[in-house]
Formats: sequence, structure tokens, C-alpha cells
Amino acid sequence: MSNAPSSPAPVETDSPWAPLAARVFRALWIAQLVSNIGSWMQTVGAQWTLVGHGAALVTLVQTASSLPVVLLALPSGVIADRFDRRSVLLAAQFAMLTVSGALAVLAFTDELSPTLLLLLTFLLGCGTALMGPAWQAIQPELVERRRLSQAAALGAVNVNLARAVGPALGGALVAAAGAGWVFAFNAASYLGIATVLLVWRRPPTAAPGTGNEGLMAALHAGRRYVWNAPGVRRVLLRTLLFIPGGAALWALLPLTASRSLGLGSGGYGLLLGAVGVGAVAGAFTLPRVRRVLGANGTLAAGAVVFAGVLAVLATVRTPWLVAAALLPGGLAWIAVLSTLNAAVQTRLPGWVRARGLAVYLLVFQGGQALAAPLWGALAGWLGLSGCLLIAGAVMLLSAATVHRWPLHDPEGINPSPSDHWPAPPLVFEPGEADGPVLVSVVYRVPADSRAEFTDRMHRVARSRRRTGALTWGLYQDGSDPERFVETYLVSSWAEHLAQHHVRLTATDRRHEERARELLTPGTVPAVTHAFDTTSGPAVPQRTDAGAPGSGA
Repeated sequence: MSNAPSSPAPVETDSPWAPLAARVFRALWIAQLVSNIGSWMQTVGAQWTLVGHGAALVTLVQTASSLPVVLLALPSGVIADRFDRRSVLLAAQFAMLTVSGALAVLAFTDELSPTLLLLLTFLLGCGTALMGPAWQAIQPELVERRRLSQAAALGAVNVNLARAVGPALGGALVAAAGAGWVFAFNAASYLGIATVLLVWRRPPTAAPGTGNEGLMAALHAGRRYVWNAPGVRRVLLRTLLFIPGGAALWALLPLTASRSLGLGSGGYGLLLGAVGVGAVAGAFTLPRVRRVLGANGTLAAGAVVFAGVLAVLATVRTPWLVAAALLPGGLAWIAVLSTLNAAVQTRLPGWVRARGLAVYLLVFQGGQALAAPLWGALAGWLGLSGCLLIAGAVMLLSAATVHRWPLHDPEGINPSPSDHWPAPPLVFEPGEADGPVLVSVVYRVPADSRAEFTDRMHRVARSRRRTGALTWGLYQDGSDPERFVETYLVSSWAEHLAQHHVRLTATDRRHEERARELLTPGTVPAVTHAFDTTSGPAVPQRTDAGAPGSGA
């Protein structure tokens, strides 16, 4: 099974289903749907098993599922960037199959205590944490970049289709035969994804941008990129502002079903199913909603709708009215999450994509893991209704901040690779480990352009730091005011070569070109590479005039 998108199929380019024309994406999407149904059945079985043990234990199911992402998302991102992502995904599938099988055996033998249930749920969360960055990072390999937004929406549709079916099936199966059969189905559901991955003939690819970095160096590189990428940081902020209020619904819905509405496991499953149906229905309207409201308007409207749903859960005691209110709740959830997911995917270059997505998953899942027990404790103190109303107020606050902190314009961000720096001509061949390397670039800037040049170079500074610079500075010569010197330090020659050939993007190139438009006509930057000699023998230096528009 090839990884290339299939030949054009009779699917409209702007159709929400367009990515399904790619054969591998379609096969994985179907297999993931089965697996997600199993996961939702597993969640219902776990939560309903603990309903009689108090609110705190019920909300800890969500924490046990999400906390591993807080602990493992960043290392998982490094693994997905350094190793074959297909192999990483296969390892995660078989690990989760084993854990789910153990849950089923313990449930069938009546040996499944609350402690063991939470521990094994935590281990399943570890598998999800290992899988998450690799799963997200392979999406651009399966569909065209222009369809990533639709692919992200289809991913959310997948989860919510499963939510529409899985909880109802899980609740009915728990009521009819016990939780053991739910856990057994979840174990078997991992086999579908594993089969597609085994058949997929993904071409072997080098792990870009990591080289022979150790774990800590690779983690630092990912952190450095995200910190110096304003577009990615803004997506993370919007996620952080939405998730705490959103987590209240998932953490407190089983308590709402059992205590406020007097429903059993089947009724709880139907309530979750209503959220899923709303989300699936929302997938058909999302393209039109985004065209009318834009990404930021979609985020604000989704948060307002979700706040209304939480208010209904707090005040209404009629099950069918609550179920009806959960339908727009599902639409709002998929609208916000698919918008955020597509935004982060389209802002990350390939060499650091898994690590950047790991940070996004850390914020997303970590926010749920931390918020869920807080909502549980607050429900025990203020009561369920008061807690849900506070969560709704938090969601309204999130909507109000969209105008102040909107997502950045995606037209200004192009993460496509750009190998536009020429290889630096040196008089010797440095080793990959040689360094640190001090790169100096000399510019000549006329007097009337100095302020604008300095301003534009701040964007270049973020580019240097994103791609490997440990320090950066821009200096004006005191004896020659038209002479500016840019300096930045890279940890090794291998890191600097990665800047040259792997890490730079079209956005980086545009920032450099805009700064160099202001140089004195007829001049070109002069680039110097100097190697640290304090930890080894002295090495020569070489100064070369860079070509117009060249880098360092």
C-alpha cells in the first residue's frame, strides 16, 4: 500500500470528504474509527464501573487517560521525529492491545479493583501519548497541504462518529454483559490500525533535523522552535484558554447523567452519543461556518455555544432536553478543535513537526488532565450545578479573549522547506561535532533605512533562534554607522548544516529578503564562520562574501 495520495477521485476539492480520496488516509481513517469506538466503549465501561465510588474517582478516569500526555508528549515527539513514524505507531498499537487485554481478563475474573482500573487506564494513556505526535505528523505525508484543514476536520469527525456510536454500545454492553466485554472489544479494535500500518509501504526517510542529537538536545530544539514561532504559540494560547471549560463537560457528564437525570449506563451512553451526532452533523456545516466567520470567529462562536450547553446541564433536569442541547455542543467542540488542530499542523515544518504537535497535545491533554479533578473537587464543594455554571463562565471568558489574542493570519506563515543558503565555502572540512560555531553577517545599510532594517531584523532573529541559534545579536559599528554586524551562535557544525539544508522555511526566506531589500544598493552581506578553539586545537577561519539573498 503506497503512502502517496491516490489519483484524483470524484471528490470536490473543497468538500469536507476530499482527503478520503487518498487511499492510505482512507484506510487508516476507517481503522481509526473502529479503534475510537472501542476507546469510547472503554471510557464508558471504566467511568460507569467507578460511578458508585464517588465523584473524585469518576473524574480521575479522564485524568488517568490524559496525564500520560503531560509526562510523555515531548519525549514522544522526539521519538516520532527521530525514528520511523510507522514503527512508532505499530509499537503503540500492540502495547495498547496488551493493556486492554489485561483489563478484560481482570474484569472477567472479578479482580479489577478501582486502583487497577485507573493504573491500566493510565498505561493506555501512555500508549496514546506515544502514538499522538507520530499520528499527527504523518498526516502531511498522506494528504496534500491544502487539504490538511479538511483532514483535521475529518479526524474530529472520526472521534465524534465514534462518540455517537461507542458510548451507546458501551453502555448497552456494560448493562447486558458487564465491563469485561467492553474492554475485550477495545483490545481487538487496535488490530485494524496495526494491519493497515503493516501493509503501508512507507518509503524509508531520514529523521530530519535531529541528526545524532541526544534526547535533551532534541527536546531543547523543539522547545526553542515553539518559543520562537509566534503563530504556533498563539494556537497553544487559544487551546489553553478553551480546554479548561471544555473539560468540565467530559469530567462531569457521567455525574450529571446519574445524579441529576437519574439515568443508567445506557442513558449516559446516549448522552455521549448526542454529542457525537452533533459533531458529525457539524462536519457538514463547518466549511460554510469557516467561510462566514473565519477561524477566529469560529473559535469565539464555538466557545459561546459550549457555554450555553454547560448552562443547560446545570439547570435542566429533563433527559431529552439535555440530549438536544448536547447536539450543538458536539458541533461547537468539533468546530473549535478542528480549527486549532489544522492551525498548528499548517504552521509547523517537517523537521520539528512531531515535537511541535507534542507540545500542542501536551497543552490539550494536559489541560484536561489537570482541569478534570479540579472540576470534580469543585462539584463536591459547590454542587454539580454551581460547578457547571462556573465552567460556562470560564468558556465565555475564553470567547471574549479571541479579539485580544486571535490566531495569526495563516497567509503569512509558510513552513515549506527552503534550501536557499549556499554551502559555506571553507578552507578546511569541519567535523560535525566541531563548535560552537559563531556566525557573523556584515551588512551595509543607508542612513534612511536603518530604523526599518533594525525592525525587520527582529523577525530574522526569531528565524535564527527557531532553526538552531543559541544566542543572537545585531550591532551597529561605532566608527562606521552604515555597517551592521549580525552574530549568532550555533552549538555545532552539524546544527549549522541543518539550518542550511533542512530547517529553513519559505517564511524564513521571506524575512531575510525583506531585511536585505534595505541594504545599500550594490552591496552583499559578508558571512564569517568562526569555530570555538577553547575545547580543542585551533582551526582556521574563513570569511566569504555571501551571494545576494544568501544566508549564513
